[in-house]
Amino acid sequence: MTALCREHGITHVMNAVDPVFNMSIFEGAFDAGADYLDMAMSLSHPHPSDPYERTGIKLGDEQFDATEKWRAADRLALCGIGVEPGLSDVFARYAADHLFSRIDEIGVRDGGNLVVSGYDFAPSFSIWTTIEECLNPPVIWESGRGWYTTEPFSEPEVFDFPGGIGPVECVNVEHEEVLLIPRWIEAGKVTFKYGLGAEFIDVLTTLHKLGLDRTAPVRVGGVSVSPRDVVAATLPDPATLGDQMTGSTCAGTLVTGLDTTGAPAQVYLYHVVDNEWSMKEYGSQAVVWQTAVNPVVALELLAEGTWTGAGVLGPEAFDAVPFLDRLTDYGSPWRMRTQ
Repeated sequence: MTALCREHGITHVMNAVDPVFNMSIFEGAFDAGADYLDMAMSLSHPHPSDPYERTGIKLGDEQFDATEKWRAADRLALCGIGVEPGLSDVFARYAADHLFSRIDEIGVRDGGNLVVSGYDFAPSFSIWTTIEECLNPPVIWESGRGWYTTEPFSEPEVFDFPGGIGPVECVNVEHEEVLLIPRWIEAGKVTFKYGLGAEFIDVLTTLHKLGLDRTAPVRVGGVSVSPRDVVAATLPDPATLGDQMTGSTCAGTLVTGLDTTGAPAQVYLYHVVDNEWSMKEYGSQAVVWQTAVNPVVALELLAEGTWTGAGVLGPEAFDAVPFLDRLTDYGSPWRMRTQ
């Protein structure tokens, strides 16, 4: 990575691969004197004896440990700048700056009604990453308590998503927003819940029971293979499913507290992408496009100097308004709903 950046005079490295590779790319960019962006942070490791109460190594800990090094070199590592994390964090920043005088809770809520014809089971996102984030202990942040963990798929709630999606049951899932938002935004509580659906949860639970979520290689017929890699190899590439997919996906941030007048308020800031629209306009399925457009916007803002910074930073560290304006310019506006 370092040699490649130096050979081509690279100024910014955009990491879009599975987060298991994050640290080598992160460190290679730094050694080459380049700035760095990613859409998912360095991996977590559960607490060895109390995984469903206490955090072990948290998402992003390895990257945040290098904050002073990046700051001293006047280099920027902008971490978690996809859609979730990414746009969801930008929504939190906007709410804190423009909508609320006090925030009691920031809850990211993700759901959709996407259907892939011709497959009994076909995730619309990387199954490797989906297994990682859904089966690890979810993290919650509370003021006065800090970060703590709970059981996977805990605290189910039904959330009514906009854009024609409707009610979807959402559960706690490990996600970067809970590790990013409290570093820059004052709130009483931060959560992330994902609308997985009963069938998806059953599949993930079965994979876990069979040990097929493990990444450590096992010997099969004299060959070492990772069970999770085998699962990923047997499923279709999500990026190729657009023509067989119908429905929409919604990413959003629910903020509860007091508005700028001191009155109780609850606002859901969200972004819906219809698969038919994204395929027609960009030739990409909805989840892929919704994830990919955000680092493109961020790179443009960095290139023109609208966003500047040094160190290891999240999207919350920057002004949300130019980002949201630019996203709208791409033909896919964000919206707000008062609950």
